[in-house]
Amino acid sequence: MAGKFELKVAKNGKYHFSLKASNGQIILTSQMYASRATAANGISSVKTNAPLDGRYERKNSESGKPYFVLKAANGQVIGNSQMYDSEKSRDNGIQSVMKNAPDAAVVEV
Repeated sequence: MAGKFELKVAKNGKYHFSLKASNGQIILTSQMYASRATAANGISSVKTNAPLDGRYERKNSESGKPYFVLKAANGQVIGNSQMYDSEKSRDNGIQSVMKNAPDAAVVEV
């Protein structure tokens, strides 16, 4: 099973998506979007930018947990990771997004 984007409507009527790896684990989540069309544009942007290592910003939370954000060419954040226990795990998460996002199907749930 390949990775997939799950596009959802929140209770407030806004749209958001998650990228899941082939094992079903969420590896990237989006912000909230006002419409389905803008969320679909966000997914397209993730697919375009995911293979580019320079688009990932590797960060640490205030509590010291590693995580990453994926940015578009204009610097806008288009996806956030979970918090990881180590930098190695975070880097593996980045590799998973790079591998899964470009060809991932979009499923509305």
